[in-house]
Amino acid sequence: MKFTCFLAVVVLSAVMLAQTTGKVPAWAYGTEPPQPPSTPSAPDLSEHHIEGSPLAFTIAQIRNPFGPADWFPGDHPAMPPIVANGSQPNAMACSFCHYPNGKGRPENAGVAGLPVEYFIQTMNDFKNGLRSSADPRKKNTANMIRFAKNMTDDQIRDAAEYFAKMPWNAQATPWIKVVETATIPKLKTSVGMYLPLEGTEPLGERLIEMPLKPEDTEALRDPHSGFIAYAPIGSIHKGELLVNKGGGKTTPCGVCHGADLKGMGPVPGIAGRSPSYIARQLYDIQQGTRKGTWSELMKPVVSRLSNEDLIDIAAYTASR
Repeated sequence: MKFTCFLAVVVLSAVMLAQTTGKVPAWAYGTEPPQPPSTPSAPDLSEHHIEGSPLAFTIAQIRNPFGPADWFPGDHPAMPPIVANGSQPNAMACSFCHYPNGKGRPENAGVAGLPVEYFIQTMNDFKNGLRSSADPRKKNTANMIRFAKNMTDDQIRDAAEYFAKMPWNAQATPWIKVVETATIPKLKTSVGMYLPLEGTEPLGERLIEMPLKPEDTEALRDPHSGFIAYAPIGSIHKGELLVNKGGGKTTPCGVCHGADLKGMGPVPGIAGRSPSYIARQLYDIQQGTRKGTWSELMKPVVSRLSNEDLIDIAAYTASR
């Protein structure tokens, strides 16, 4: 009898885990479909160029996590050591993932223009076990926890003050272009970022973000090459109602993030930022894997949002 009860508990637990896992919006975390195995190739020792930069770098220089290529040094003030080179061996250069201009990519975060206080609080949340990912396959979050634990308070403040000086809208063209559609290019993942393949597939109930120039972004890490976000038809309008009026489900975002959604005081701006990132944060807060001062304030705001709502809100804010 005891064994039967134990087996029932195990089966029920497995079913509940499967149901919970099924609710994770994997499209926001870049965890599906799995990355296909790659075929080893000879090292590329040639120098590469990108449009608008007079510089040349090898792939090894571009992908050096403790001193990555800086294609446009005139775009930004002098980087503090933690941003330019990291702190070996356990904290990579901030500029490697987030770029020297702080724009970042869908698999991580755009940190340009974040308030200093908010940036520091976020890093301390990583450091103190208050921030993780609702999808345990999300490797970037585990990396950030490790980096934060190995950074000093001075290094965190240096990074916060540097990126706060980089306005989010520093470039003339938007970083994210939102397109409503029913079909998208077939896709694969590359370390949490979606890349297009030949052919098409239905978008369904997802929001998929891809580089506008996959080679420039994936291989060369061009900090001037932005992204396209494919959203379901009608999602921007539905998101506008939720963001501006609450739709009977939530608090209008402008109450805290400002009427223009560009931030207010220590509260960060959300206009024009990565929709993948925005949806991840809303879901993480909803599931309780992102805690801390600001997250606790957000929890009642997100408690009634469905995954479709996350898509709509992310599509609208990214389009601003």
